Amino acid sequence: MKELIENMQNTFESFESDAKLQLESGNKAAGTRARQSSLALEKLLKEFRKVSIAESKK
Repeated sequence: MKELIENMQNTFESFESDAKLQLESGNKAAGTRARQSSLALEKLLKEFRKVSIAESKK
């Protein structure tokens, strides 16, 4: 679970930096990377929810 949380943090940091680049300078490639990161983050959050529920049932 610790690795999952670290992976979520890294993905969010990537998303945040790319989203800022798109917002501040209009960088279209950064926008594409931010959207990809958001999809990856969505998958990680779903996995976290599954793991968290499993851990709480122990």
